[in-house]
Amino acid sequence: MKKRVFLMVLDSLGIGGASDAEKFGDLGSNTLLSISKNQNFKAKNLIKLGLFNIDGVGGGIENPLSQYARLKEKSAGKDTTLGHWEMAGIISNAPMPTYPNGFPTEIILEFERLIGTKTLCNKPYSGTEVIKDYGKEHIKTGYPIVYTSADSVFQIATHDSVVPLEKLYEYSEIARKLLVGKHAVGRVIARPFTGEYPYIRTAYRKDFSLPPHKKTMLDKLKENGKTVLAVGKINDIFAGVGITSYVKTKSNSDGFSKVLDIQNQDFDGLCFINFVDFDSVFGHRNDVDGYAKAIAEFDEFLGDFLSGMKSSDTLIITADHGCDPSTPSTDHSREDVPFILYSIGVTPKNLGTISGFDHVSKTVLDILL
Repeated sequence: MKKRVFLMVLDSLGIGGASDAEKFGDLGSNTLLSISKNQNFKAKNLIKLGLFNIDGVGGGIENPLSQYARLKEKSAGKDTTLGHWEMAGIISNAPMPTYPNGFPTEIILEFERLIGTKTLCNKPYSGTEVIKDYGKEHIKTGYPIVYTSADSVFQIATHDSVVPLEKLYEYSEIARKLLVGKHAVGRVIARPFTGEYPYIRTAYRKDFSLPPHKKTMLDKLKENGKTVLAVGKINDIFAGVGITSYVKTKSNSDGFSKVLDIQNQDFDGLCFINFVDFDSVFGHRNDVDGYAKAIAEFDEFLGDFLSGMKSSDTLIITADHGCDPSTPSTDHSREDVPFILYSIGVTPKNLGTISGFDHVSKTVLDILL
């Protein structure tokens, strides 16, 4: 019998409680708690599955439907790449490089030499604020905006009327090849924006990720003839390694539609999905209302998905880090994450608190291999 696992990552839906949160400057951060207090928060299906029955969350119900757990990250970080890599089986004992004071002069000068133009900014910045502050100068000069964040990222923002999208991607590929060794950031991110001031970012963001340095569950599944279908930014996060096919998404709602389409397809293996809007649109912008509404929209989609599951399907819901929209910081937060496993006929169980997001990998491989 063909088996399918749908692994859904609610990007940044941390549940607080990381034992080392203080080390990361995140003591007290709790993304789920912050948004669940909001009037827009509705999650009847997540509640039925047992989200609030997880150790330390509180407010659970009697007889939840899933097997559920609290996962504690082993890797030395709180970013997208390390979080996803860990859930795929790679523990990263050393953090990827970050640049709280901007990139070294020698890196910027070499990047400028390679692309044939000067750059702007070179500071940690919010992605929406940086185009407000540097967008006009970029349009005047044509110089791309280079910035970073608390994550291990080298981001390049350009207006689509000034730098064609393919040229921006070319700049990003050049940066990816440049940033190796001690400067091997997790991701180079192309960040196109458009329109008149105040500018808006387009849906054509593209991540140029560092390839995983070890085999992941994706490689193991692919080597065993299984489908590994990536939805959203999963293909970018893993630099295409171990993936048999992928589908891009423009938003959470676009992702919901595409996942429901995939649910009607016949395949044997894993559908690995990232819903990024929770993080990029709401978490990083400290938009508690928007985050709560987005969970309500996901929960409505979840009801449709659950009703369409086959007897041989398994659903896993988890997250890669936190991004508490109620704190002054606009960066990711070091938090534990939920683990929810549901299939028709599953024996509900509290799996307790588990060390390692790699519990996800072990679970998926046990089901499919």
